[in-house]
Amino acid sequence: MRTALVLIDIQNDYFPGGRMELVGSEAASCSAANLLRAFRQAGWPVFHVKHISNRTGSTFFLPNTAGVETHHSVAPLPGEAVVIKNYPNSFRETILQEQLKAAGIGSVLICGMMTSMCVDATVRAAFDLGYTCTVAHDACATMDLVFNAVVIPADQVQGSFLAALGAVYAQIRSSDDILAAISA
Repeated sequence: MRTALVLIDIQNDYFPGGRMELVGSEAASCSAANLLRAFRQAGWPVFHVKHISNRTGSTFFLPNTAGVETHHSVAPLPGEAVVIKNYPNSFRETILQEQLKAAGIGSVLICGMMTSMCVDATVRAAFDLGYTCTVAHDACATMDLVFNAVVIPADQVQGSFLAALGAVYAQIRSSDDILAAISA
């Protein structure tokens, strides 16, 4: 079973100075970059997913802005697949499923942003489509959320979403553990 690396929405708007800065985006992008480098060195398939907002009133990932561009740490190389999406689920109305099937992929290693939205939606969809899923927890980032007037800190949001995904949908591993397995 072939494994592909799927990098979700590691885009400038999620970084300091962007329109929707996440907690830990820089550290997460460094871990994602290490995984990307390992996949490239091994010659394994890589899929970059890029969100472009088409919602009325949207404030980030706007077309033709610097914020919508993929962060330099994980910029696609010529020949690497770039999937454009408009919804949290990377499979919804995109060519991702078609491209994964064409490449003979049965397993996906997912990382990216934001854990509590697009990573979560994509992992659940991938599982439902029959893929074996792994999430590199330290190569993902999220933000504080508010529920019922209570602020939920990003680290608790991250832990809650990853715990839920790890219960059924995916293996949750550190990028160091994944890299050690790749080099073994």
